[in-house]
Amino acid sequence: MTRTYVVSGAASGIGAATTALLRADGHRVITLDLHDADVVADLATPEGRERAVAAVRALIDPATGLHGVVPCAGVAGLTGTDPALLVSVNFFGAIGLVTGLRDLLAVPGDAGVAFLASNSITGMPGWQLATAEACLAEDEPAARDAAARVEAVMVYPSTKAALAWWARTHGVRPEWIGAGIRLNAVAPGKIATPMTDALAADPVFGPLGEAYPTAIGRDGRPEEIAAVIGFLLSPASSLLVGTTIYADGGTDALLHPRSPAGWDPR
Repeated sequence: MTRTYVVSGAASGIGAATTALLRADGHRVITLDLHDADVVADLATPEGRERAVAAVRALIDPATGLHGVVPCAGVAGLTGTDPALLVSVNFFGAIGLVTGLRDLLAVPGDAGVAFLASNSITGMPGWQLATAEACLAEDEPAARDAAARVEAVMVYPSTKAALAWWARTHGVRPEWIGAGIRLNAVAPGKIATPMTDALAADPVFGPLGEAYPTAIGRDGRPEEIAAVIGFLLSPASSLLVGTTIYADGGTDALLHPRSPAGWDPR
């Protein structure tokens, strides 16, 4: 059966790989990005999100609805990046897209959402919890204000943890799983994408990226994350609700072989 999906951040990286995988399987994918997409929109502002949702809705038959959303659009926490921008794109852009399409996701009775989290949630110490908590309270001004107090590198895992926790807390609620919509997340490690190319060029964080540990001895590939996303969207993952899958080549296992004991972002 042909299913209909929406993928943001679809012009490159994991979003492009996910789009290619779903289309190769015979599904329809509506792409969203700042350029080269079916819907060209900026998720960094509430107005941009509203326009994006309206444009996507115009391309979907309300009678058949929507089978999945993959909010891949994101901003890395690089030197010189506005920390508040990460909050607005990484968290509120993703949540705004998913909640704006919730009624269409409920139509088939079997739909999936795959958020892009990150293994920096557990792998990076000392990140700012206040930003994540404001995100979970869905208070964008407060989250942006909290983020502005620290460097962007400390905000990136905050936004990604908030996505994973949002999927976990909301995923079990009647308006989501009760409507046949499964919320889950995948937590990649270092994946060879334009985002990690920018990391390599960063004067501060580039050397740290080069030292990033993996059990497989290489960076991941976008299509490897796309395969996990494809599984999370499919009926084969019917028992996964509020789950975050670490797909990082063993980095988290290397850092925390039993559990992230002693880890505390506070």
